[in-house]
Amino acid sequence: MNVRNTFRLLAVIFALIPLVQLTACGHGSGGGGDDSPPVSWPISSQVFTTAEQQVLPIAIAAGTPQIDPQAVSLYAQYGYSAWQTGPGLGYVTRLDFAPGSSATNAARLLTFFTMTDVHIVDKESPAQPIYLGLKGGWGSNESSAYSPIMLSTPQVLDAAVQTINVLHQRLPFDFGISLGDDINNTQYNELRWFIDVMDGRVITPSSGANLGANTIDYQIPFQAAGLNKAISWYQVIGNHDQFWSGAAYEDTKTMNAHVGSTILDMAYIPNSPSDALNGTGFYMGVLLGSTPYGDIFGAGPEASFPTPPMVVADANRRSLSTSTNTSLNWMREFFTTTSNPVGHGFTQSNLNDTTTTDACYSFVPKATVPIKVIVLDDTCKGPGQANYATGCLDTARLTWLENELQAGQDAKQLMIVAAHVPVNPIADPNNAVYAGPFFITPGTVVNDAQLLAILHAYPNLLMWIAGHRHVNVVTPQPSPDPVNHPELAFWQVETSSLRDFPQEFRTFDIRRNTDKTISIIVTDVDPAVAPGSPAAKSRGYAIGAARIYGTIPLTDTGSHAYNAELVKQLSTQMQGIIAGYGTPLQ
Repeated sequence: MNVRNTFRLLAVIFALIPLVQLTACGHGSGGGGDDSPPVSWPISSQVFTTAEQQVLPIAIAAGTPQIDPQAVSLYAQYGYSAWQTGPGLGYVTRLDFAPGSSATNAARLLTFFTMTDVHIVDKESPAQPIYLGLKGGWGSNESSAYSPIMLSTPQVLDAAVQTINVLHQRLPFDFGISLGDDINNTQYNELRWFIDVMDGRVITPSSGANLGANTIDYQIPFQAAGLNKAISWYQVIGNHDQFWSGAAYEDTKTMNAHVGSTILDMAYIPNSPSDALNGTGFYMGVLLGSTPYGDIFGAGPEASFPTPPMVVADANRRSLSTSTNTSLNWMREFFTTTSNPVGHGFTQSNLNDTTTTDACYSFVPKATVPIKVIVLDDTCKGPGQANYATGCLDTARLTWLENELQAGQDAKQLMIVAAHVPVNPIADPNNAVYAGPFFITPGTVVNDAQLLAILHAYPNLLMWIAGHRHVNVVTPQPSPDPVNHPELAFWQVETSSLRDFPQEFRTFDIRRNTDKTISIIVTDVDPAVAPGSPAAKSRGYAIGAARIYGTIPLTDTGSHAYNAELVKQLSTQMQGIIAGYGTPLQ
């Protein structure tokens, strides 16, 4: 997730909310204290893509009172969380690079799904910046620091997985890939919840005292459905997977805060997370799992607390980062899995370098089709970076990328680059979302324009897929010589977050056309949810938080999905090579 907004703090002190004293009671790390079996959260019996049915927020009437982000019980009362379903969203045919194409589909080459920015969060961890979201309040765009969505992130992922399984029965996926930010705060227990949901294990979605584990729906241990074992899934690393709140290099203070009992105390310094972490003055708070709406405890100025607010410590909250390496321990966890493949793309070679450890690899998802996926770690590395939410490529990773692109070109393979951070994106037309440049951090050896020049040298590059911005945006990256070499153009496709509205994943269907072009059909999907389930409540919270924080206007009734058929020209050589590939369409 792009966390720049987390630290765009206001100058006026926000009124302290009433707090309750946390009592150290409840159950151990195993969850409920009895022998009852875990619950499960089945999804709705009907599953739709957004091409069939959309989730549409209901506009808020003029004069509706403004409410604070933490007033969760009022979301439904004032209509902030209200939504309805509407007719399906059509496909936009994009002929930006092939204006004369008929784009008549002839054969299917590859199908896959992407999910991203799930942000599995340990809401009871004392190492979070929750108070920053409260202090920003109405219209501040600070939902990355606090939102009631945090209550049930594992259950939302489980609903998405169940939805994917249903879609797989209709049209089998060749693979799936998560585009990073699986977790919110680089914690061991957060990553285990993510992998274990994908594997179909029993999840205890709480930590520390495990408050409410017998009585509160989002706290009750549950049996995850697990991804269909026939679907191989792969992994990309994001900034939240390896940095404190996705924004700062872990240090002694944050590492101790993860596993300690005292709620994080930091300063209030706009736009400077490192300086804020080094200071003190404000306790950041946790969410109470013993309350239906996740009441906040331990958030506010130091002066409001006679003694430091504390919670029950939990060793499973330990940071996956170390002082010398931010990705090694994170990657290691993907080898403890029951789903396929072991390592989920990472191999022993990724683990051998214990100093820098870049999370890069490539794979061919379907042996019968010449399409290669290049998984690029384009996150910042090392301490002292100016902005860990931007893209970054050092010399080693840039060289690796160029070598992989050249190898794919030499092997006559079409190519997809999968990364967390997009390159040279455009603004979301539905929203004032930051549009770049992203490769601006001092640690990078290229900026957006330089990286694009390199990418445009490889005509077999189909697209760059990314997450990070939590939006459904398609960016055309046109050829530098569109008249003579239209094949040098490629598409960039961003997938929205499973955390924030719109809580969607995306499917890709790559087809060969009769005019020797390629079509990439991209479709957004809302996870199917059953009424009253934690995932269904989270959808309402996501819409409500988007309205309250000002991410979408109060009158907005759009789905924020984007479905399209993206046409790509091939070189003359690849037109001949690809002509015999694919499964004829029914």
